[in-house]
Amino acid sequence: MGLTVDNFRSLFGLFLLCGLAWIFSANRRRMNWRVIGVGIALQLALALFIFKVPVGARLFLWANEIVVKILSAAYQGTYFVFGRLAVMPGAPGPNGEASLGFILVFQALPAIIFFAALMSVLYYCGIMQVVIKGFAWVFTRLMRVSGAESLCAASNIFVGIESSLTIRPYLEKMTRSELCTVLAAGMATVASTVMAAYVGMLKSQFPNIAAHLMSASLLSAPAAIVMSKILLPEEENPRTLGTCVDPYFEKENSLFEAIINGANAGVKLVVGVVALLLAVLGLVGLLNLALGWAGVHMNARFGWDLKWTLENMLGYVFYPFSAIMGVPAEDSLTVSRLVGERVILTELASYQHLAGVMGSMNPRSVVLATYALCGFAHVASLAIFVGGASALAPSRARALASVGVRALVAATLACFMTACVAGAIPMGNTLLLGTLK
Repeated sequence: MGLTVDNFRSLFGLFLLCGLAWIFSANRRRMNWRVIGVGIALQLALALFIFKVPVGARLFLWANEIVVKILSAAYQGTYFVFGRLAVMPGAPGPNGEASLGFILVFQALPAIIFFAALMSVLYYCGIMQVVIKGFAWVFTRLMRVSGAESLCAASNIFVGIESSLTIRPYLEKMTRSELCTVLAAGMATVASTVMAAYVGMLKSQFPNIAAHLMSASLLSAPAAIVMSKILLPEEENPRTLGTCVDPYFEKENSLFEAIINGANAGVKLVVGVVALLLAVLGLVGLLNLALGWAGVHMNARFGWDLKWTLENMLGYVFYPFSAIMGVPAEDSLTVSRLVGERVILTELASYQHLAGVMGSMNPRSVVLATYALCGFAHVASLAIFVGGASALAPSRARALASVGVRALVAATLACFMTACVAGAIPMGNTLLLGTLK
């Protein structure tokens, strides 16, 4: 299947997003064209490999099957602890019991604890360090950025806020541009632990969702570097420029200790996610009450028929970006609303809402929404990443805070950029989309 108008629209949108970032750049005369050009080329090459090369597509389908099997193994512990509450909709429990409906805290979030323990084991065995260092080598050599920021961007493909630990010895001496890239890479990608929750919510309707989420996180790493370097170009001399560095890692004394520490970290993450959702959703609900009250009077006065909620308002704000990404017109408002929700409600809420409307959407729209939402690019995450990095390097707290907003914008644009890259590749007859319901 050849290129369509929508494919060209996504490809044009890719460069339009870069141009938009350039308009708001801190120094439009200091563009590193090698970083931008190689970053875009790297994304397109990876997307072609994933979508169009049979070996690449089968590799990601194989990874998808592994993730699904791991989740099914994790379900054994979830069911033992929560019983019928853990039974997913549409799938009978081990004893034939019916599901009580989708319950986020009992069916999706427990997978975070399991994956946190699994990642801790992989780190203990030295597997993750090798994989991360391999990706960092590619970013450093091809894009000619510093080894420290490359290492952090590479680790963010697999882990979240803890990625800052891998570059702990370098944080104190990093430039403002490097710090911006560190934050942007963290917010433009998703950790494998939280990714497990997304897979649990969407795999019944989108069986290959794990493969797409993994490819989205992979594609967003170079996108974050590109957008960060456009919005805040390098004006100093990074200590590790063009030099590959080893990840910093504090190894546990035993495998069992690694499992315990990983599981405990997962519990803290789940508690943090639940607390964040409770607080943010409640506050947004309160704001929507006020907007609804004001909206009644505005509609009556001007004869409008608008639904006054923060989600709808943000949907209109992000509508141009849905068009830029190449989302079909009939789904543009739906996708823009999901993206707008992500900014205030976190991507977990947006993916849950995507699961609810997926059946009525064009398959292309579902894929683009999946890629655009695959990141921690929201206000709460900004506070978490800035706070986490500041705790590791207290002397850089002010610098981190000063580049935080630019990093959030860079991360958001990077997620859109990744969606454009996915949208630029013809989706007909692709192995990854063969089972989208």
